[in-house]
Amino acid sequence: MTADIARNRQKLTDLFAGPFPGHAITFGYPMATRPDVADLAVSDLPLRDWLPWGEENFARMSAQQAALGDDTVPTASLWTGTELFAAAFGCPVHLYDDAMPPAAQPLVRTAAEADALPEPTLDVRPLARVFEFATLLRERLGPDVPIGVPDFQSPFDIAALIWRKEDLFVALLEEPDAVRRLVDKCHRLLKSFYTAYIGAFPTVNLCHCPTAWAPPELGVWLSEDEAGSLSTPIFEEFCLPSLVDLSDTFGGLFMHCCATADHQYASFRRIPRLRGLNRVFQTPGPRPAIDTFSGHSVLIMAWHSEEEIYQMLRWAHPDTRFLFNPNAPATLDETKALLDRLRAACDAGVTTG
Repeated sequence: MTADIARNRQKLTDLFAGPFPGHAITFGYPMATRPDVADLAVSDLPLRDWLPWGEENFARMSAQQAALGDDTVPTASLWTGTELFAAAFGCPVHLYDDAMPPAAQPLVRTAAEADALPEPTLDVRPLARVFEFATLLRERLGPDVPIGVPDFQSPFDIAALIWRKEDLFVALLEEPDAVRRLVDKCHRLLKSFYTAYIGAFPTVNLCHCPTAWAPPELGVWLSEDEAGSLSTPIFEEFCLPSLVDLSDTFGGLFMHCCATADHQYASFRRIPRLRGLNRVFQTPGPRPAIDTFSGHSVLIMAWHSEEEIYQMLRWAHPDTRFLFNPNAPATLDETKALLDRLRAACDAGVTTG
């Protein structure tokens, strides 16, 4: 591990759970072309055919970080789609001819079908392939390289992929106990996966979205995207308990949410040790999140323009903590210049925490 990477690990650890080290800036990188339209978990290709892709992505991420000197911790990424855990339950997977990743198709429509659904184990094919591929990457790249993770959906979001959505939403009112039972199955599977994966890969980077890093002892990462479709009472009844339990079990939670979910902010605040929150904002934009989560959670601001970042810095509170993951310009020189400007703006802005 280079001195720069060790510094970045410490900076991001402190950003999420320590003395404020200054806002962090990380950039995504241009990914290598996948060898299949399916992701590695549901592809028919042997996993060794995917290995050059995984190695190339790590090499690209490492080279860009070394050239830029940003706060990235290079990771051997897996980049599966949202279908993974639904596929583990047996959901059929739709492959797109011109887009990736694949998508899960619903498997059940009724409470009786949901109750009859067996709870999978970690040796089902999609999940087993994730473990096998991560093992191959570690063997090839070495034990100190952070191993990435698949796309984690929340327990409720997994259930919403398994149970046809329009029927699930009716069941929330007419068959609530059946919904809870399916969410509980998804919750137990997710906990089992996290526990086994962290145990197998102690250098794991549990962040699946966007480009960030934190040591696994600070908590697990997931997407909670159905929150935008639910009322606050429904969210707190069917979603919040599993999120609280995951945070309590693993020492914290990092959450991505790209839904129209500002109305859930007070509920999000009830998650203990919500270390980081990544939102894809709709109207009214990022300011309500800054006002709500400053001093509580790191705001992971991804895919924003330079001017949008300056505006967020102007809205920041004295205890706001940002991790900016902006869009990278076309060339490395332009990206380096942008990094320099953003660092100067961060240094001139909020510096307490």
